[in-house]
Amino acid sequence: MSKELSRHEIREKALQALFPLDFNQELTKKDAINHALSLDQAEWVSEEEDAFVPIYLDELVGGVLDQKAELDQIIQKHLRSNWSIQRIAKMDLIILRIGIYEMLYNEKVPNRVVLNEAIELAKTFSDDQSRKFVNGILSNVMKEINEAGENS
Repeated sequence: MSKELSRHEIREKALQALFPLDFNQELTKKDAINHALSLDQAEWVSEEEDAFVPIYLDELVGGVLDQKAELDQIIQKHLRSNWSIQRIAKMDLIILRIGIYEMLYNEKVPNRVVLNEAIELAKTFSDDQSRKFVNGILSNVMKEINEAGENS
């Protein structure tokens, strides 16, 4: 069996790994990734619980964890004045973190693709309101990033 995941599947696995990490401080990145991979790719996890971990999945999860404070600051900046980051559904917050991380730190994927992928994640793991919310926040972040790039 080929152990190739598409970038979309990797983003789904990153979301599934980051979600429990947001609640459980004792959970390790490795355990969270292994659990996410075992959800529907159990054949990828050996009896010793060692999973084949795609490099991009490890980069995404590790990068979002490492840059969480910066990502949350960017999200907060783009919320309406009467909103706080604590009001955002956890799933939507993690989708936003992944999207902004990719926009800022992965030059190989165009921001438009990152935006579309985040919307697809919201369609799969949230509802229509969440999709619109994620689209709005990430569109504004993308616009800001593009404008900053034009001015540099």
